[in-house]
Formats: sequence, structure tokens, C-alpha cells
Amino acid sequence: VQLVESGGGLVQPGGSLRLACVASGFTFSRYSMSWYRQAPGKERELVARIFAADGTTDYADSAKGRFTVSRDNAKNTVYLQMNSLKPEDTAVYYCNARFFSAEYWGRGTQVTVSS
Repeated sequence: VQLVESGGGLVQPGGSLRLACVASGFTFSRYSMSWYRQAPGKERELVARIFAADGTTDYADSAKGRFTVSRDNAKNTVYLQMNSLKPEDTAVYYCNARFFSAEYWGRGTQVTVSS
């Protein structure tokens, strides 16, 4: 099983990034997929998720209106489009897959928002 994130980097405030997470080793379409983030000295927090059953999405208050989570089951990939980025969005972003008691994590991708 693998979850490999990409798309992180350094961006100025107000900029955009698109993260991607490619999954392998399990039946991707059955799993709800989430993006979490962890800033230095803080706990890991849920940013956004997309459910397997019907594609329903859910966002943290901090992400609503700025971030969009989507998935492409044909490509085994989940995306996080992040717009209007703020310095407080700086964190390592992790991909998570969950299906009942089965849960997998990626290694994360660093997002730094700074001028």
C-alpha cells in the first residue's frame, strides 16, 4: 500500500497550489480520502475529505471557500486545490485513506506560504 503526495512547495500569500495523492495497493474507489495537515508545534488536523460512497465533501472551517477536494477513481488520485493561501496554511499536508478499520497515510508534502 502506498499513498504518495506531491504538489507542495513555497508560494506567496494569496497564491494557489494543487496537491495530488496517488494511491496504490488497495481498492481506491472504496476508500474515503482525506487531507490532513500538521504545522510545527501543532496537532495534525483534518483539512478536507471526500467520501467514497457518493463523493460528498467536508471541510474544516479554515478551508471552506478556499480549498476544494476532488478525486479521480480512474487514476487512483485525490486532489486538493488550495486558493487564496495564507501564512497560517503553512504545514505538512498528509493524504489519508480510510475504509472501516483500514487506514493508510502518506508521508506528506510541505506547503510553505510566505512572502
